[in-house]
Amino acid sequence: MSKWEENVRRVEPYVPGEQPKVANIIKLNTNENPYPPSSKVKEVLENVKYEDLRLYPDPAAYDLVHAIAQRKGLDDNQVFVGVGSDDVLAMSFLTFFNSNKPILFPDITYSFYDVWADIFRIKYETKALAEDFTINVDDYKVPNGGIIIPNPNAPTGLEAPLSHIEAIVAANPDSVVIIDEAYVDFGGTSALPLIEKYDNLLVVQTFSKSRSLAGSRIGFAMGNPKMISYLNDCKYSFNSYTMDRITIEVGKAAIEDEDYFNSSVADIIATREWTKDELSDLGFEFPNSTSNFIFASHKSVPAEEIFNKLKERNIFVRYFKKPRIDNYLRITIGTDQQMKALIEALKDIVG
Repeated sequence: MSKWEENVRRVEPYVPGEQPKVANIIKLNTNENPYPPSSKVKEVLENVKYEDLRLYPDPAAYDLVHAIAQRKGLDDNQVFVGVGSDDVLAMSFLTFFNSNKPILFPDITYSFYDVWADIFRIKYETKALAEDFTINVDDYKVPNGGIIIPNPNAPTGLEAPLSHIEAIVAANPDSVVIIDEAYVDFGGTSALPLIEKYDNLLVVQTFSKSRSLAGSRIGFAMGNPKMISYLNDCKYSFNSYTMDRITIEVGKAAIEDEDYFNSSVADIIATREWTKDELSDLGFEFPNSTSNFIFASHKSVPAEEIFNKLKERNIFVRYFKKPRIDNYLRITIGTDQQMKALIEALKDIVG
């Protein structure tokens, strides 16, 4: 080992879903939206003034912040934006989780949480989900340096009732509680109304899933003005110009087209419910997903075998070789045509 390597900060990195470089695949492994963004986004891109790219973007991303605030019924000073919800969450870890006490999150959850905790040197403890993947509220009524809970959860797709979320927030007035709502638009109930009641609550959402903008990287947090101010202080100390000019315009256009948003989300929900019925008929079991994916386990055929056989057919789903979930597949909801192709392939594999 070279001497300089002794001072390298080492972490076990997050492993994203596979991005296959082959044509004619059915890609159901990264929870992307199968439909394009709003046509208003296309209009923005067709009218981009390329000469303006020589100028820095607005560091406050005011137009986007204002559009989000208007859509969510908030004041501008209650909204923070970042480069995807991953950026927002990482900045939130850096800003709010500085206690000597451990932060808390579920043992089966979004696998970036422990990566951020490690890289920022934040102590953490995981709380085991029940056998049915539900959260035990009492697990989060212990001394802690902060809490983060995805709702609906990833990768299970299961939603905790809003009453459980509020009980956790109310029990921890001295800690910041972050509710990660990346998938809430597909049938979940947002904790957003609670930010007016609890000053320790931060709600994080994204444009990547329900607004079809995973390629543009837009995430946002909502909380009381003091919280948002602290986040901006850290952001401006780290990188003032995090969001480019085109992305700001694209995000504004997307969130203003509520009709298209409602239509595409409804289509995904309908396809999800059809897929649940088909999977059940094939012997799969799964939590009742309120997300844009299903977390499924077959009663007799191992998940890894199904994963590999689907891959041979150029159908990609997500498989996690981890304790407690190594016999489950996370299946993103695609178009009707894609899901019918998946079901036909599964009939051959498990039938």
